[in-house]
Amino acid sequence: MGTVFFHVDMDAFFASIEQYDHPEYRGKPLIVGLPEKRSVVSTCSYEARKFGVHSAMPGLTAKNLCPNGIFVPPNMKRYTQVSRQIMEIFSSFSPCVQQISVDEAFLDMTGTQRLFGEPRQAARLIKAEVKRQTGLTISIGIAQSRYLAKLASDYRKPDGLCAVSPGKEIVFIDAVGLKKMWGLGPKGLESLMSKGISTTKDLREKTMEDLVRLFGSTQGPWLYKIARGIDPGIFTGEAKSRSISTETTFYDDETDPDSLCCILLQFSQELMYRAFDDHVIPRTVVLKIRSNDFSTTTVQTSPDYTISSAKDVYACAKGLLAQRWKKGEPVRLIGLCLKGLVDESQASPMNLFDQVDERQLKI
Repeated sequence: MGTVFFHVDMDAFFASIEQYDHPEYRGKPLIVGLPEKRSVVSTCSYEARKFGVHSAMPGLTAKNLCPNGIFVPPNMKRYTQVSRQIMEIFSSFSPCVQQISVDEAFLDMTGTQRLFGEPRQAARLIKAEVKRQTGLTISIGIAQSRYLAKLASDYRKPDGLCAVSPGKEIVFIDAVGLKKMWGLGPKGLESLMSKGISTTKDLREKTMEDLVRLFGSTQGPWLYKIARGIDPGIFTGEAKSRSISTETTFYDDETDPDSLCCILLQFSQELMYRAFDDHVIPRTVVLKIRSNDFSTTTVQTSPDYTISSAKDVYACAKGLLAQRWKKGEPVRLIGLCLKGLVDESQASPMNLFDQVDERQLKI
C-alpha cells in the first residue's frame, strides 16, 4: 500500500463546543461571533447554516439572514483547550500530525495498519476516541494525497467518513464536482463557466497549454492538477515545532478592509492561545494573501520587541496587510502564521495574554 493521509476536520468546531457546554443551545441556530458591523462569523451550527450563514461572513449579514440566531462571542481559550486535547488523541494514532488550524489536521497514517487496522477501521477508532473524550464529532477523509483527503473529509459532513481508494481518484473528483472543489469558489467557477467549462470532465479535456493560455501561469497548472486528482501542493507539511498557522478561504472574494482586519484579529487571538498551549512565543509574524487569480504572496516581519500578546500579533498583521494589500483588490484567501518559535520562558509571562480592550477592537 502507498501513502495514506487522513484529513480530520472538527464539525462546526466552535459552535459544537458551545452546544456541548450549553445544552440549551443544542438544535438551535448558534452563531459564534457578534451581530455587529466590525465583526465576522467565526463559525456557526448546522442549524444556522440552513439560513445561509457561513464562516468569515460579516456579523450584520448573518443577523439579517438569521434574525433568530443565537450570537455568542468566541471563547478562544476554551476552543484551544479542546483542540489541544484532540490533537493529543491524533498523536496517539500517528507520529506525524500536521495541524493546519485550530480545528483541522492532516495525519500521515502510512504504515500504521498493523497497529490500527486498515484505514477505514483506524478512522472509526479515531472518531470513537474523540467522541468518548470530548463529546464532539469529527469528519475524516482518507486518500493517498493531502488534497484529496481534504476533499473527502467534507464529502459526508457532519460526522463523516470517506475514503478515496487508489485508482478511484478521477471517479471521486467527478462525484465531488466543480462546485465543491476546495480552493475554487464561486468566482473561480464563474470564470470556468465563461470559458465553457462546467464539469470536471470538461476541465480534464483541456491540456496544460490550454489552461495556461486561458487562466494564466498560476491558475492554469493548479486547475490541471485538481481535475486529475493530483495534489497541487497547497499543503507543505511544515513541522508544528517550527510554526503555528491558520487561514480561511472566503466564500466570495473579500474586498472590505474592515472584514479583513476582523479576520486578522480573530487569527491573532487564536494563534497566541495555541502558542501559549505549546509554551512558545514567536519572533516572526507572516501574512499570506491569495488573490482571485490564484497568485499567492507572503510577507513577514520580525519586530525588535517580544511578541507577547494577541495585540502584538494583530499590530504586526495590520501593518503587513497595509504593506502588501492594495485596498479594493479581491482577496480569495488570507492566512496568518507565527514563526521563529522559542520557549516562553524567554518572554515576560505577565504580558502573554493581555486582553484586547474595547478600544483595541475598533479597527
